[in-house]
Amino acid sequence: MAERTYGFDTLQIHAGARPDPATGARQTPIYQNTAYVFRDADHAAALFNLQEVGYIYSRLTNPTVSALQERVAALEGGVGAVACASGHAAQIMALFPLMGPGANFVASNRLYGGTITQFSQTFKRFGWECRFVDFEDTSAIRKAIDANTKAIFCESIANPGGYITDLEKIGKLAEKEKLPLIVDNTSASPFLCRPFEWGATQVVHSTTKYLSGNGTSMGGIVVDSGKFDWIGAGKHPSMIEPEPAYHGLKFAETFGPLAYTFHGIAIGLRDIGACQSPMNAFQTLLGIETLSLRMAKHCENAKRVAEFLAGHPAVEYVSYAGLDTSPYALRARKYTPKGAGAIFTFGVKGGYESCLKLVDAVEIFSHVANLGDSRSLIIHSASTTHRQLTPEQQAAAGAGPEVVRLSIGIEDAADLIADLEQALDKACGTAAKPAAKAAKKKKK
Repeated sequence: MAERTYGFDTLQIHAGARPDPATGARQTPIYQNTAYVFRDADHAAALFNLQEVGYIYSRLTNPTVSALQERVAALEGGVGAVACASGHAAQIMALFPLMGPGANFVASNRLYGGTITQFSQTFKRFGWECRFVDFEDTSAIRKAIDANTKAIFCESIANPGGYITDLEKIGKLAEKEKLPLIVDNTSASPFLCRPFEWGATQVVHSTTKYLSGNGTSMGGIVVDSGKFDWIGAGKHPSMIEPEPAYHGLKFAETFGPLAYTFHGIAIGLRDIGACQSPMNAFQTLLGIETLSLRMAKHCENAKRVAEFLAGHPAVEYVSYAGLDTSPYALRARKYTPKGAGAIFTFGVKGGYESCLKLVDAVEIFSHVANLGDSRSLIIHSASTTHRQLTPEQQAAAGAGPEVVRLSIGIEDAADLIADLEQALDKACGTAAKPAAKAAKKKKK
């Protein structure tokens, strides 16, 4: 009898969650614990030799964190996952098995500002080079690739501008070049987009955002598809050559599809130590239980707010792929058919100063450096998250001086529209067009 394939709504509740064998507790317990008792000396030796899977020390493995890893891997359609301390930690963990001094990777120039800084500045200290390219230009991507290129990196829905990457096109290019394609799926979540279905080989998330969904818990995760041919590509020594710390063990040869995941735990977490706390993993597991319900509401609200802003006289433009006027509308229907996400930007007439007045005038929206919360959030990227970038980099990332980013929550859409209307009026001295006012009153 064929094994049943469960639906997303079932997996988001049950994947990785089993009744506690000791107590029968139905909800995953918070294993706030550091170390685990070995059955005997042979058991301890087998664990440390990677001959048996189990718990040694919570920097490496923890039952609550393991449940989170299994659940996110199931939702993304991957074979395994490694949870870590934050989204930035996840990016390091994703690249760590692939890179080395003198190696480079190619990344989209439409990325979160903090990611651009991490890739362009901090990674230099590791001897890694990031080559930023416009991912609309496949010839530029090919030109950036050389013998030392180890990976390709992009975001499914780019933060802040809501740009949607043509994943299938980039996936085919990566496959031809025999390179892993790492996709940051934070802004979409696996409910809206499943990058593995379009050629990605690894997916990363800041679990702090939509997976948690409530602004309480820092975390990141790396999910592996298990489909990349490490031995055939022959480009990643850590995966195919003998590992001195494990008596010459070869990860790809020994663990097959789980090689990347085992390396992330046995080497990455062991030595980098960026593990996720059991409490944060527990909070994120709770958040994931309602992921599909929340994302549907996020997207519904985002479209209504974007339509309102598109008709406001103080707004120069709205960059949201959920609008039919967006140049990425067709791409959104292909890659995110359930909705184009809830993060987007809009240009404010009056530029930088008007943007600052706007973020100070909102009442329901919270002015914070975060996204993916159940609450609606607002930020002026050029003066905050993208402040460290050059004007050229800000423009390429969709975070110019006139740009405000919204992360639309799950409140009543009419209240969000009213809040933005009064704040725009204070910031720019304008009133909404009649059509915009009608949009505010539109029945949900």
